[in-house]
Amino acid sequence: MDRLLKYAGQQSVIRPRDLVRLHIPRNYLGRLVRAGKLERVGKGLYSSSENPPTENRTLVEVCRKVPQAVVCLSSALRFHELTTENPFEVWIALKQGAWTPSFEYPPIRVVRFSGPSLTFGAVEHTIEGAKIKVYSPAKTVADCFKFRSKVGTELAIQALRECFREKKASMDELWEAAKICRVANVMRPYMESLT
Repeated sequence: MDRLLKYAGQQSVIRPRDLVRLHIPRNYLGRLVRAGKLERVGKGLYSSSENPPTENRTLVEVCRKVPQAVVCLSSALRFHELTTENPFEVWIALKQGAWTPSFEYPPIRVVRFSGPSLTFGAVEHTIEGAKIKVYSPAKTVADCFKFRSKVGTELAIQALRECFREKKASMDELWEAAKICRVANVMRPYMESLT
């Protein structure tokens, strides 16, 4: 149980299957929950009661449930501090044809990518001891223009301005992301207005 508590203290969220490689019986999770040393934060997800949740906890929870997911659009904008809007759903990108996850909490919104637009700009970050993938600021802005019918054109323009103003991405990075996402012609006039 001590090894499990130590592991839970290092990770923000653990799953029962994580215990297999540590050779720790899964029934210890229930014992520690009843003792108040672990808390169940979702179906199949546990967290140490000593780890205070951060604002990115829901991103970690979703990425632990769906390991192939990449955080995108409004959720990635919030992660990179390119918007003050706090989305109530976690936006994730999945490969075309991939299984669509379904769980009640945290609520998710899935968009589909294929080819280079799925892998380009996916950067791994460590949050609360867990690794998650989030699209880079440039790729996130380009995705907002690509999915402007879902997130709104105003949000896409605001994200572009904020990204350039805060120097989160250069014009070259934004242009490359725009070409990968096939929105170069849409973004060009807005990018030209910034220079």
